[in-house]
Amino acid sequence: MEAFDINSIDLACPLDIGRAAVAVLDGRGTVTGWNDKAEELLGYRSADVVGRPAARLLAGTGAPLPVIPATHEPMAGAAVLRHLDGHQMAVWMNACQVEQMGDECWLVVGVERAALRQWQLKQAILKGVFAQSPIGLAVYDTDQNLTWMNAAGDEVLAGLIGARADTMLPDVEYLERPDGKDTAQALEQLLNTGEPRSTLTRARPPRDAKSHHVWSTTAFRLSDESGVVLGLCEEFTDVTARYNDQQRLMLLGEAGARIAGSLDVTGIAAGLADVCVPRFAEAVAVDVLTPLLRGEEVPIGTAAPALTRVARTAAREEFQEAGPPPYPVHYPAESAPSRSLLTGQTVLSRIETGAIGIGQPVGEAGDPLTEELLVPLRTPRATIGVVTFLRSARFDAFSDEDVDLAGELAARTAVSLDNAWRYAREHATALTLQQSLLPDAFAPHTAVDIAHRYLPARSSAGVGGDWFDLIPLSGARVALAVGDVVGHGLQAAATMGRLRTTVQALAHLDLAPEELLSRLDDLVGRTPSGQGRAAAAETTMASCLYAVYDPVTRLCSIARAGHLPPAIVLPDGTARFADAPAGPPLGVGGLPFETAEIELPEGSVLALFTDGLVETRTRDLDTGLQRLQDVLTHPDPSLEKTCDHLVQALLPKNPEDDAALLLARMHSLPNDTVATWQFAPDPGVVANARALTADQLAGWGLEDAVFTTELIVSELVTNAIRYAPGPIRLRLIRDRSLICEVSDSGFTSPHLRQASDDEEGGRGLFLVAQLTERWGARYHPAGKTIWAEQRLSHG
Repeated sequence: MEAFDINSIDLACPLDIGRAAVAVLDGRGTVTGWNDKAEELLGYRSADVVGRPAARLLAGTGAPLPVIPATHEPMAGAAVLRHLDGHQMAVWMNACQVEQMGDECWLVVGVERAALRQWQLKQAILKGVFAQSPIGLAVYDTDQNLTWMNAAGDEVLAGLIGARADTMLPDVEYLERPDGKDTAQALEQLLNTGEPRSTLTRARPPRDAKSHHVWSTTAFRLSDESGVVLGLCEEFTDVTARYNDQQRLMLLGEAGARIAGSLDVTGIAAGLADVCVPRFAEAVAVDVLTPLLRGEEVPIGTAAPALTRVARTAAREEFQEAGPPPYPVHYPAESAPSRSLLTGQTVLSRIETGAIGIGQPVGEAGDPLTEELLVPLRTPRATIGVVTFLRSARFDAFSDEDVDLAGELAARTAVSLDNAWRYAREHATALTLQQSLLPDAFAPHTAVDIAHRYLPARSSAGVGGDWFDLIPLSGARVALAVGDVVGHGLQAAATMGRLRTTVQALAHLDLAPEELLSRLDDLVGRTPSGQGRAAAAETTMASCLYAVYDPVTRLCSIARAGHLPPAIVLPDGTARFADAPAGPPLGVGGLPFETAEIELPEGSVLALFTDGLVETRTRDLDTGLQRLQDVLTHPDPSLEKTCDHLVQALLPKNPEDDAALLLARMHSLPNDTVATWQFAPDPGVVANARALTADQLAGWGLEDAVFTTELIVSELVTNAIRYAPGPIRLRLIRDRSLICEVSDSGFTSPHLRQASDDEEGGRGLFLVAQLTERWGARYHPAGKTIWAEQRLSHG
């Protein structure tokens, strides 16, 4: 294939007498004239053909040439001639009668048929470009004045011959202009450099002044053969439909990205409005049914539903409202928004003037026409709101494609709003459930001072399963617990409530921490459908830390199941994390739990927390633990203020996970509030035990409790002597209540029964239960302890 050569372009007609092969024939058909082009075409010199019959040039039999017609009209036709070298050549000839020296003769002009066809093709191309091509052509002189245009150009620039290029379309907008120059500057540069210039232009042409069109434009310089600049030529193609389709697709994509990932109603609505203004409309307002914002059921078919404007964006100040959303809006029953809400159909209306107001159409005084397109926000269950798109005369009128696009935008927004409503409803339900399951406050306890915080997640993940608790135990002891259920939402909140209730029940059995966690692990590993531990672990995973503090011995027993260790703040202000073995998370099973015993000095602070307090997406666990330890070092004397400091230092403004925090300042019971005696397993010691009890109560100023306590001590010590071998220990504790404990080496579980009238025994525990506020038994490696508590009238 030959390379293109611009110098090979030749638009001159090959039958021009100055360019074509010419022969002159007399009336008898004899050649009387022959030019150089004829010799070039057929190879014969003038001397070879002049004076001879022209018929000899014809390919074939050599019959006489029938070129002497009885007419004086010009003729044209094709003939096959023989070249000097013998090959045949198709030639197109035009012939006309002329007079030469008083004689009539014929002037024959010929050209090779293929060359003529090539020229005719070029002519057809030019005609198509000028009259048939949809690509517009405009020619400007060196002063940038329009001098000529083809038919397609006339459709755009009608009546603008003689106008300067930079004044023809006053509202022209360059959508793509790489050099950033205005029209006059850019064309002047083109005239000087000859470098073509391409742009994407948007304007309203004179023949269609109501609608904007978009053209892909390329301008290039025109020069003659000697290089003299003649002007400019601009070719432009109307790409309005393609450009608008691309913009609609881009708008849909951007709107989807803005609204799909959010579960906030106002954020979704604002995302839609911001994307659409000013590309699709001059103002956009989003109104939703008010119950949607609260996660409540949406009324269906209400004639005048309560609406809240949750988003409002305008391109011009004239379209702005006084105050930012959200605020209530009210529409008249026959208004376009009301019709759209009630029918669930898109409504297109035209208004002359107006301003954005509460529940009023949107427009601008002075605009000759403002259109509002109202599109309902529909879900499968109800119409939940309406979107208003506003355009003034500065915009094109809403087309059918625009209406379809607005419907698609509203449909996607409605899906996101419905998801947000479902999330808000579940979040509110889960939060209510969780708050009902978590303690609001704890009763005062001698062993500890308490401060606590619970902060629910404010992200789309929903409410989590963090929890904490303080459980009074026998013997003035107290249990502290904190846990975290993996996951969020109603399931996590319900599981959290189940675990917290179970921990309370197991704690009142006075189980050791490792035993309590083992039983709790069995519960988590059990599924209602009986699918087994593997299925339970897949759906429920939790962590828990359980600690028991004894104010008499100042020992704190700690066991943990997949939970972070507690922090200990000693009275001197130093902080460290407790060295307690890390057991497996609840629900895994197969591994034992261990208990660590730590002696805590008077005034020490124990900090229990969940991972949401120390770990975030932007902060790893180790960094969070170090920061917590730094804040706890030399804490504020007030536990409440220490809680606030920890929350401020560790939690972001909108935490992505729940966080629970429980601070406990440990206190020990004074030595003079505890009395302990050891007895041999002999019935004779019962009287001594009663006497010692009476003396101790008198020393405490509790003479009113002597009779009852003596009876309790007598029954419990007698039972210990009767049913258990080994020594017996009696302990009295004066706390908020009077506690009596009898410990022995037996492991037989005591039980309350109703003795018959003829039985001499069996009434001991029954009497204890009637005389005390509560009683029970707890077990330890050396045996068991039966305890009973009496309410004191003072102290």
